[in-house]
Amino acid sequence: MNVDAAVAAVAAIAGLCTGVFAMLAFRWSERDQAKPTRTSLHTDAVLPPGVDTVLSVLRSSAVVLDEADSVVKASSAAYALGLVRGGKLAVEPMMQMARDTRRDGEIRQVELDLPRRGTGRGDALAVSARVAPLGSRLVLLLVEDLTEARRIEAVRRDFVANVSHELKTPVGALSLLSEAVMDASDDPEAVERFAGRMQNEATRLTNLVQELIDLSRVQNDNPLEDAEPVRVDELVAEAMDRCRQQAGTKQITMAVGGADDLHVWGNRGQLAAALGNLVENAVNYSPARTRVGIAGRRVSAPGGDLIEIAVTDQGIGISERDRDRVFERFYRVDPARSRATGGTGLGLAIVKHVAASHGGEVTVWSAEGQGSTFTLRLPEAGAVRDRERPADPSAEGLDDEDRPYETFNDPLPAHPAPEVLP
Repeated sequence: MNVDAAVAAVAAIAGLCTGVFAMLAFRWSERDQAKPTRTSLHTDAVLPPGVDTVLSVLRSSAVVLDEADSVVKASSAAYALGLVRGGKLAVEPMMQMARDTRRDGEIRQVELDLPRRGTGRGDALAVSARVAPLGSRLVLLLVEDLTEARRIEAVRRDFVANVSHELKTPVGALSLLSEAVMDASDDPEAVERFAGRMQNEATRLTNLVQELIDLSRVQNDNPLEDAEPVRVDELVAEAMDRCRQQAGTKQITMAVGGADDLHVWGNRGQLAAALGNLVENAVNYSPARTRVGIAGRRVSAPGGDLIEIAVTDQGIGISERDRDRVFERFYRVDPARSRATGGTGLGLAIVKHVAASHGGEVTVWSAEGQGSTFTLRLPEAGAVRDRERPADPSAEGLDDEDRPYETFNDPLPAHPAPEVLP
């Protein structure tokens, strides 16, 4: 009996000890959970007051690092640039700058080229990174994207170089031809021949200067302040008159369709220059005895109806690699032909900027050996539209998106081709 009592007493004592140990373990667990962890320390609360608000309105990408190089705060732009991945700063040079700044408190700045995220292209992002201490334990990294600024600077340098080259060519030719005229003063035929070439170079120089002036007026793509309703048929007639002599010389027929009762909103002079450049290019790049079509139509768009003016030729066409660059300043698909026709390489750039400043766009469809269709899309001047014209497929003219040459080769019964000069 005494043995049983002893066993019971031992069991009771063991149970009591187990309960005590369980209670102590539970209390210890609660104390550990209540302690601030390393992760909980690195929240927005560790940032100095007001810093979070300032970082949220900065244009630069912002990253705040703690003493363990963990990201405490990062802006959405920093994630978009690929600076932060998995809670860590992903750019090693910037990480090293942060460590150096944390060690000595010096502000550092450097420009870097970063690979583009998620693209297979070889081009890089140009960024400027600036690191500064933020309080006693944090480091602030500000990153500015310089890619667009560098691109604009490169375009500006190329533009100056191209302008210098283009101006030197006719000026040098005029200088040489004037010397030739002086040397051939006793040869009337030579003088006449050299004088004719001087006139050609002078005309080329005049055209270049005028197009530079036109480009400077429209290249900012700013909205127009002096816009007015402009009739599309009047713009088309003016563009055709501008190229009638060249078309007559090459026996090129110019046909018009669908331009009646259409109005666009904009600057008449700029619109006439833009459409004139498209028609002039179509004539210059078309073989003899072919056809150039100019067609207008109204198309529906979410922000309001647009007017499309398509200019189609049966010329040499544009290769796929050149198609994306034809609207660059001084870019020529065929430099030899451009020099022969007196082209400056600025015409399509002017068209692009005119379209942008009018709230529209210009697009191109082309196939080598078949021809090209340039389409100018502009907002309609709805205030002068009295009524909707009924849909008439024969009046819609050329379409550069589907199969333009099937329509192009069809006659336009409502708009016969104008008489071509012999």
